[in-house]
Amino acid sequence: MQTVIEGENYSVEWDPTTRTAALKGILRLNGLLEYAPIAQFLSGAVPAGSMTLDLQGLEFLNSSGIAMLSKFTIEIRNRKTVDLRVVGSKAVSWQGKSLVNLCKLMPTLRMDII
Repeated sequence: MQTVIEGENYSVEWDPTTRTAALKGILRLNGLLEYAPIAQFLSGAVPAGSMTLDLQGLEFLNSSGIAMLSKFTIEIRNRKTVDLRVVGSKAVSWQGKSLVNLCKLMPTLRMDII
């Protein structure tokens, strides 16, 4: 994987072979404007086909980050050209509670909380 975006406590890594974007660390950015580079990267990563969003290593995501993921999910749903899979971790408490809401936004999304 290659690191695409890196902050003080987080990174966004991309593996073009598996078409996987991995968000890791602690994401506490202020508002959607600060999340814009991550949102733009995710939106442009896969124009069509399949994509995995691996959040297993994402220890914390604030409400602005959840809003960014929700908007991204809606965008992918509206494109109708990308099969999205989200992988989360049972060990990270917020993921089991919050990530299931993405399935409501995109019924075809494949969610794996492992």
